[in-house]
Amino acid sequence: MSGRSGAEIFAALQSPDGLPTLRSLDFEESNLLASEIRAFLISAVSKSGGHLGPNLGVVELTIAIHRIFDSPQDTILFDTGHQSYVHKILTGRAGEFDRLRQRGGSSGYPSRAESVHDVIENSHASTALSWADGIAKAHKIRGVSDRHVVAVVGDGSLTGGMAWEAMNNIASSEDLPLVIVVNDNERSYAPTVGGVATYLSTLRATRGYERFLDWGKNVLSRTPVVGSPIYETLHGLKKGLKDIVAPQGMFEDLGLKYLGPVDGHDIAAVEHALLLAKNFGRPVLVHVITEKGRGHLPAINDELEKFHAVGVVDPETGIPLKNAPLSWTSVFSEELVRIGNERSDIVAITAAMLGPTGLDKFQAQFPQRTFDVGIAEQHAATSAAGMAFAGLHPVVAIYSTFLNRAFDQVIMDVALHNAGVTFVLDRSGVTGDDGASHNGIWDLALTGIVPRLSVAAPRDAQTLREELREAVAINDAPTVVRFSKGAVPTDLPALERIAGVDILHRSASRDALLVAVGAFAHPGVVAAKEVVEIGITVVDPRWVKPLPDHLISMVQDYRVVFVLEDGVVTGGIGAALRTELASRGVNTPVYSLAVPGTFFDHAKRAEILAEIELDAAGIVKQLRHWWRVTEDSPLPWGGSVDQSQPR
Repeated sequence: MSGRSGAEIFAALQSPDGLPTLRSLDFEESNLLASEIRAFLISAVSKSGGHLGPNLGVVELTIAIHRIFDSPQDTILFDTGHQSYVHKILTGRAGEFDRLRQRGGSSGYPSRAESVHDVIENSHASTALSWADGIAKAHKIRGVSDRHVVAVVGDGSLTGGMAWEAMNNIASSEDLPLVIVVNDNERSYAPTVGGVATYLSTLRATRGYERFLDWGKNVLSRTPVVGSPIYETLHGLKKGLKDIVAPQGMFEDLGLKYLGPVDGHDIAAVEHALLLAKNFGRPVLVHVITEKGRGHLPAINDELEKFHAVGVVDPETGIPLKNAPLSWTSVFSEELVRIGNERSDIVAITAAMLGPTGLDKFQAQFPQRTFDVGIAEQHAATSAAGMAFAGLHPVVAIYSTFLNRAFDQVIMDVALHNAGVTFVLDRSGVTGDDGASHNGIWDLALTGIVPRLSVAAPRDAQTLREELREAVAINDAPTVVRFSKGAVPTDLPALERIAGVDILHRSASRDALLVAVGAFAHPGVVAAKEVVEIGITVVDPRWVKPLPDHLISMVQDYRVVFVLEDGVVTGGIGAALRTELASRGVNTPVYSLAVPGTFFDHAKRAEILAEIELDAAGIVKQLRHWWRVTEDSPLPWGGSVDQSQPR
């Protein structure tokens, strides 16, 4: 041992030769480093918020991976990327953690812009094995034989069907130098559920069959005459013994060599297993047991989620330093419980996010009517269609970005069959901190093309309660209720409701109609009151698909229409309104004040909205700009202007 402290070793890793330094450590130094990294994570993530629990659980595992494999020559993939903080520290990025998940700081997920050591930027689970399969096959075709691919997959990700599609393909390629590390901490957000979880639990509690066969061989070899024939018979029943004594046989039956279970906090043991896997030359699955939140008492005591993701907290106690305001999620959660008490046919479905989507309160009262399907949004949608056929009304609560994964099922299994299913999309619109793959900016465009499906966009707590009840009252067609991330604004009462359309603000003259969708109702009213030179009426259609007939008829009373929405401009509500007006021969111009069709780097939601001019000040600027364009345009009314770029 060199005599260096953990802090000195940690500091050495932040230099260009950090990884060679890591590989030169002995096991005692490696363990000192692990303790230093844990202390750093608790301090840094408590200040910024982020995925603390998952990363505390993979400290030794990530150290071992980087000691055995040579990144970036060897490709290291994380599924999902929220468990990559230790990887970032080991590749010299600890200095960026003072602004973790903030503009200018480190992303909460791998980022190619940050480092050549990062590959997968999306945070959608169950995808890394397909990436690994593709990268390894590309190396083979290009004749590259000295590179390995390592995919670190959480046990929760194995509840997703895509992971098993990839596993099946990987196993059929016998000569791929590919290592699958299953990080088994028994939970994703909440305890992992389903058959795969049960299977892994069995492996955790079972001694290996090789040890059994070794014992049998030793005993029978000393048995005269009959010993050898009996051993050969037992060895011929190897598959049966595997299934009885250690059901890792399922992986090996697929064609994957299985190693484990291994203590994921024993660096020497993990390195030994990884070295065997590396030298095997074929696909190998290394099963590693870790403890989510390890080393941090508040995380250990958090039985449900093990501090999966935290806001700004006290690093000692884990207690939030800011009182959480009333959130959209909590309003939905409480109202669904009330509806559940009134209707026995209401059931709730989540995809491994019981707490984050607010379904934990429903489960507490109605455990038999709550279903956590694991990270399997496709299955959730189709299972919901089946429940609807059999007389129930399922409420499927997921993040908006994860509806993308079940789009085919929404069309072909739910909408095509007129299934009375309600999808509740949390985190719609720009979300910010978690980066490009967590923004929920595609749901309005995607759902807008699905026949028979209706979409509600509540603007506040009161309209969320109303529209949720309206949605679940429809039992012969699918519905969607979508809302934003974070704090719900104060209620914004309508001046009047006409045929389902809420009038939020009126001016003396009818120059412009501002259609404000969902959470943008509040800044829309603020902007309309500021632009006094234009007579603006602000309306909230409440249900944006199909567009209310009264909204269509209102358009003809105004010179121009602005549609303010927190979805992508292409295929959004503004585009739908233009199409509908054109089909009716109405030439009123419609301008979309919407989200540009691009990917946004991680930043605060408010920062992104200001950047794309969808905060109150930006909306004012856009209204004035497009009003001048309308007045000055030589084009006839009906010019199909589709804009959302900053002016």
